[in-house]
Amino acid sequence: MIDKKNVCLSCEPGSMTANKTGSWRTYMPVFDHSKCIACGTCDRVCPEGICYKTKDGKYDNDLEYCKGCGMCAEECPVKCIKMIKEEK
Repeated sequence: MIDKKNVCLSCEPGSMTANKTGSWRTYMPVFDHSKCIACGTCDRVCPEGICYKTKDGKYDNDLEYCKGCGMCAEECPVKCIKMIKEEK
């Protein structure tokens, strides 16, 4: 259990779904589903937990909450995720 008195956070743990952080990223991940082997590495390394398995068994992400850190693209074993400059 987390002792909330001794934790230095700007928001409560687990509040990712309440705080849409995707609006301030500069790069965004784009998945090439034809290359995805559905290994789930992106899901495991994403610090926000926004990668999910689609109906066809491949992975994608929820860009409303993606901060654009690039960990998914860096760790993908088949490099099916590319980080591209965000166009606003």
